[in-house]
Amino acid sequence: MNRSEILFLYDASWTNPNGDPVDENKPRIDEETGHNIVTDVRLKRTIRDYLNEFKEKEIFVREISDEEGIIQDAKHRAEDFLLKDGEKVSKSDLTLAEMKRLIQKNLLRDCIDVRLFGGTIPVEKSSKEKSSITLTGPVQFQMGQSLHRVKLEYIKGTGAFASGDKQTRKTFREEYVVPYSLIGFYGVINEKASKHTLMTEEDVALLLDGLWNGTKNLISRSKVGQQPRLLLRVVYHEDCFHIGELNRLIRFDTEKAEEEVRHVSDGTLDVSPLLGKLAEEKEKIQEVQYLLDSQINLSYNLPEELNQLGIKTRELMY
Repeated sequence: MNRSEILFLYDASWTNPNGDPVDENKPRIDEETGHNIVTDVRLKRTIRDYLNEFKEKEIFVREISDEEGIIQDAKHRAEDFLLKDGEKVSKSDLTLAEMKRLIQKNLLRDCIDVRLFGGTIPVEKSSKEKSSITLTGPVQFQMGQSLHRVKLEYIKGTGAFASGDKQTRKTFREEYVVPYSLIGFYGVINEKASKHTLMTEEDVALLLDGLWNGTKNLISRSKVGQQPRLLLRVVYHEDCFHIGELNRLIRFDTEKAEEEVRHVSDGTLDVSPLLGKLAEEKEKIQEVQYLLDSQINLSYNLPEELNQLGIKTRELMY
């Protein structure tokens, strides 16, 4: 496993990419820049759901409820992995330290999201014997943000049902959306942390699949309208080295007012600073993996330019 960096761009049209629950669930906006913000937690949720629902991979962080609708907490979720030879082990037969070792072993074997993102898992033998398992995830993302200023739209409409018993009026619904937002995420894969979570290259391939196809499969009412546009993974030869903040080496240029952009084809993604930096550090680069949507306009043919620089490229196939 080598150190690598990820640059991922996707866009959202007439939807809410990531609502803020403490602000009427409005799309998150940086008040200083007018840029749309999406948390790394939201992105990880996209990946987790795709891997669980479409790839049938076990994940630790998911909602599980019983017949009465009571949602399982993290402590009891951890106890789902208190298994030996496929059989549940009683807490009374184990010390707290033994519980932690057994749960961690099974989590890392079974749960791809723990291998990727790590986590803090509470473990409780009794009210007086409590501890936790802390695993630093090898895959870490910064908060994502749009490459341009966005406009916030307030939409109000009528529902299909009455507002109450014996009422003639229908309910009203209201929501906030962004007409358009081209969002960039930057991430790092730490080869040192991967040794502790047992993450493999196969896991990384599924992560990239989850970024691209997980975004395409956000088709609930509140999330439909999102499309992946660019995915780049830069893999390095040199241990403990990466360029850093690849998202700051690109720029979305448009002749329109930024808030008036409505499609990725309304502008051009200037990748010249990125190409310049990759050229500068090419001796440290093992490979650049990429996937491009056909509708995105780049200032340069990225794979062609990289090949001319002598940097090996590989198109991802998802």
